[in-house]
Amino acid sequence: MRRFTMDSGSTSSPRSAAADPRRRARLAHGAFDPAAELEALIAASDGAGAVVSFTGLTRGHAGAVGMLVLDHHPVLTECSLQDIAAEALARFDIGAAWVVHRCGAVPAGEPIVFAGAASRHRRAAFEAADYMMDRLKTDAVFWKREVGPAGERWIEPTAGDYDDRSRWNRDDAGN
Repeated sequence: MRRFTMDSGSTSSPRSAAADPRRRARLAHGAFDPAAELEALIAASDGAGAVVSFTGLTRGHAGAVGMLVLDHHPVLTECSLQDIAAEALARFDIGAAWVVHRCGAVPAGEPIVFAGAASRHRRAAFEAADYMMDRLKTDAVFWKREVGPAGERWIEPTAGDYDDRSRWNRDDAGN
């Protein structure tokens, strides 16, 4: 079971997000266009030499899953997305960090997440996007259900997801 904390000393919150144009983190209550997100990230990344993005799709598991349903808490989930983007900005030498994550019912094959980073050089952008995805898998506040012909089942991050996340805790990770 995941534990969630609200750090009162955090520098990010939905209220402070508007003050930092280098960060976009939002919930999408319906379909979103990853190409449009990438285009907007590029437009906001003046001076960047590299832009890296990742788009995750809802897996159908060969017809076993028809959709993923992501329940969320409007404030806690938004804060968790904002924190992940803010921490990527603080940790890596990047000029922009963007996260868009779907909530609600997401049919198989549709985009569910977009994570993008812009930097002067490619390595920082790649690492920041990877970091955000590892954090999104384990730390974003969502309750997930797979729905398919055999019924529904709740899903949690896997041991592999936590292993991926833990590599960022090492002293030599990141910058």
